[in-house]
Parts: sequence; C-alpha cells; structure tokens
Amino acid sequence: MAAKKGTGKQLKLTLVRSPIGYEKSQKVTVRALGLRRMNASVMREDSPALRGMITKVIHLLKVEEA
Repeated sequence: MAAKKGTGKQLKLTLVRSPIGYEKSQKVTVRALGLRRMNASVMREDSPALRGMITKVIHLLKVEEA
C-alpha cells in the first residue's frame, strides 16, 4: 500500500527553553526535531508522528502554524 501524502501543513517549531535538567529522552526528542540551540527554529511538515514528538516536549517549544 502506498504511503499517504502529507496535508502540506507546515509547523514552525522554536526552542524557547533549554532541555538541560530534563530527562534524556526529552533531550533526544528535541534533537530529533532538528533543534540544537535556544531560539532556533525549524519548519516541519505536520504529521501524527511529529505531533507526538511535540506533545512530549511542548513545555520547551513554541509551535506556530505556517
């Protein structure tokens, strides 16, 4: 079965709090989202997997629809 195409929605993720002092799994999640430095932003295509990652570290991020 073919993979579903994304809806085309883009999310802008910005790291606004440091993952220092949080669980290692949360630090790894922030890195997997492509965020390395404070106030760094990345654009990602919206997907259920991405939403799950965001939910895990929402207290460290600012999320905007782009």
